[in-house]
Amino acid sequence: MKSKKDQILSEPKLMQNFYSGENVENEAFVSDHIFSYIISGRHDVWIGYKKYTFTAGDYRFFRRNQLTKSIKHTESEGFKSIAVHFDQNTLKEISKEFGFKSERFHGEGVKIIKANNILKKSVALLHEYGQRKDIDNEVLRIKIKELVLILADIDPEIKQMLFEFNEPGKLDLEGFMNGHYRYNVPLEKFAFLTGRSLSGFKRDFAKLFKITPSRWLTKKRLSEAKYLIENCKQRPSDIYLEIGFANMSHFSYAYKKEFGMSPLHKNNNN
Repeated sequence: MKSKKDQILSEPKLMQNFYSGENVENEAFVSDHIFSYIISGRHDVWIGYKKYTFTAGDYRFFRRNQLTKSIKHTESEGFKSIAVHFDQNTLKEISKEFGFKSERFHGEGVKIIKANNILKKSVALLHEYGQRKDIDNEVLRIKIKELVLILADIDPEIKQMLFEFNEPGKLDLEGFMNGHYRYNVPLEKFAFLTGRSLSGFKRDFAKLFKITPSRWLTKKRLSEAKYLIENCKQRPSDIYLEIGFANMSHFSYAYKKEFGMSPLHKNNNN
């Protein structure tokens, strides 16, 4: 049984997260930059094809405007973390006040941070604030702005990400889709992340793949499912979420329609 406690304290957001019981799987569109510190447990994160594993004691930074899949491993003490979501208005205020400017950043979307004593003390204080109900929101806002300045000072790449305010530019559509077809998100999100309007995305997609985006996504996911079931001997119930289907019944229906047999048929014959 899962238990979850997310306490949102201010804008920008400071969150205390706690999960116990079963591991927690999640797929998300990261709309804000996020700083996070893991207190206990383990966190596996996939961005595109790449997997990152974080453990207790890790400080990390996630760039905004990207798709992620993750598993929070609760283990013996549960999964506990503190996270700060940096809104664009606050970052623009800091940029204007300190003259920070950034060009478009093309690096990885997640970074492990080598914390110095200043960052450790700042996070410890935010963790303490997060457990109090009487903290003034303006004081908390000041401390979060201080955290932004500490991160910018520690890591030049994080500074570039924090103060780069452009929306996603037009990306290579084929490369992006081949790396992100497993994400079960609306076409509008794919369009936004590849720097296109929805109509422009559909038009460019049709020119490139000679098929509609929805049909291409279904065929791509089913092709991978067939490979995993027949060649890797994986169970359909273990893969349908991973490859982008919302539920087992929809996966089974689509698989049978595409290949003329239930996904359980080949599995049961082995």
